[in-house]
Amino acid sequence: MPAKSQIATSDVAETLIRKTGARVTSARVQILKILLNSERALSHNEIETRLGRNNAIDRVTVYRVLEWLTDSGVAHKLTDPDRVWRFNVSAKGGNHPHFVCTCCKGVFCLENAGAPRAPKLPGSFRATQVELTVHGLCSDCSASGHSPSSHNRARRRAG
Repeated sequence: MPAKSQIATSDVAETLIRKTGARVTSARVQILKILLNSERALSHNEIETRLGRNNAIDRVTVYRVLEWLTDSGVAHKLTDPDRVWRFNVSAKGGNHPHFVCTCCKGVFCLENAGAPRAPKLPGSFRATQVELTVHGLCSDCSASGHSPSSHNRARRRAG
């Protein structure tokens, strides 16, 4: 999988789709290419926006392609603090922690942080999944001088 700093081409997206044994469609290629070129996880709406108004891919097809990408293991989905599904392609795959910016709401994969581990569980409890989400300011918001406390105060006033 290409490094996120490189621009993924349609060929890269097609290759990833072919590896699943599934049909390569224009919708799958376009949506996967958007995810590959994003530095953060994207919502359905953000993907539609990046596709553009004149694109022939309708809203339902975008949902179906995103569901297929996650079911096939090419992408993963997670919810942000506003309970919006976000989608991303993981360079390493597997379970990994995420970072949520409390200012811009960006959701980022922390692929080099290692997989989160389940705490010691009582008796016959069995963990099936462990999720770790770190909240704070992303590098852009931090560089812009935002502070978590000022953002939280503004959010309380708005709510």
